[in-house]
Amino acid sequence: MPRLHRRIVGTVSLAAAALLAACGGGGSDDAATSSTPLSAQAALGEKIFKDASLSASGRQSCASCHVGDAGHAPDNALAAQFGGADLGLQGVRLAPAIGYLSSNTAFHFDGEGTPTGGFFWDGRSASLAAQAGEPFLNPLEMAMPSKAAVVARLAQASYAADFKRVFGDDILTRPDDAYERLKLALQAYQKEDADFRPFSSKYDEFLRGKATLNTQELRGLALFNDPLKGNCAGCHPSAKGSDGSHPLFTDFTYDNLGLPRNAELQANADPAYFDLGLCARAGGDLATRTDLCGAFKVPSLRNVALRKALFHNGVFKTLKDALTFYVQRDTNPEKFYPRKSDGSIDKFNDLPAAYKANVNTTEVPYNRLPGDAPALSDAEIDDLIAFLATLTDGWQP
Repeated sequence: MPRLHRRIVGTVSLAAAALLAACGGGGSDDAATSSTPLSAQAALGEKIFKDASLSASGRQSCASCHVGDAGHAPDNALAAQFGGADLGLQGVRLAPAIGYLSSNTAFHFDGEGTPTGGFFWDGRSASLAAQAGEPFLNPLEMAMPSKAAVVARLAQASYAADFKRVFGDDILTRPDDAYERLKLALQAYQKEDADFRPFSSKYDEFLRGKATLNTQELRGLALFNDPLKGNCAGCHPSAKGSDGSHPLFTDFTYDNLGLPRNAELQANADPAYFDLGLCARAGGDLATRTDLCGAFKVPSLRNVALRKALFHNGVFKTLKDALTFYVQRDTNPEKFYPRKSDGSIDKFNDLPAAYKANVNTTEVPYNRLPGDAPALSDAEIDDLIAFLATLTDGWQP
């Protein structure tokens, strides 16, 4: 069975962690500039992104679930946002953060057979444009009945004349074509607007040599990089690229973490319902890959300290709880999973029994047994959280 992601090896000291993070070539540091004006197409995309009239409720826009001040993620702690015609229907997954996605690729298997890329938690969309078109028609989100219905609303918008100016005077008379242009405009906005990739965190300034991490943040960075401790950098690279580009803190691969089932999700009220991720995504292209059941996209950790719900099912609400789960899932499973009627622990209870073997149990920090010492102590978790806070954009000295 191919690995779902790749890991680095070797130990990393505090000083070496700082050197590893800063090393790289002399190319661009990927610092985005907000002074660059948007193209006409991207400017339209911004208006569409913020337009709640394009939803069945008239009260939900792309920006409702992807809030700029929250790192383009939800600004609340809901496990999944509510949508539908009256905003009374809950989704089945946490709305993902959509920052730092402009360099992502379509889903593919790399040379080692590792699933990589794609948009959404299951990678089902091949581009930002393809991703942008789905929420309008999702009955649990913006819930519009058809592409034509979306375009009819767009034709009534204050920027309809701008849309025709950019895409042609007759574009709104061709709903399918207009919908494709709407998607392209949203993609252009996300690619051009620096707010989606500002690289303006304290860590970015540290990489530029313009800021110094304090002792606790440096300890956290060392733990983040150390493959025998946090081992976070195996999926969330922290070092500059060979061209000098700043890290995105995701390798766009997939992992199966065996998360606890979240009763907050209304879909989980049905005991027969399971969200199986990659193997069950729309289109059924991976239906035969049962080894991928339960695997979900590795998200970027940039701005993670702003998030009020974490992982695809939103089961954890704080970084402290999420990191404690990472390191104590296998040493103290009773903290996270319910007990069966016979008193045994129902570990990995958000997966059918047939797929529990897919959970990552071999790599640090998941390679522990009950009674073992966790990979990180409570104090080390606090150090790691301090480092993760340096990934929040908008840092000021």
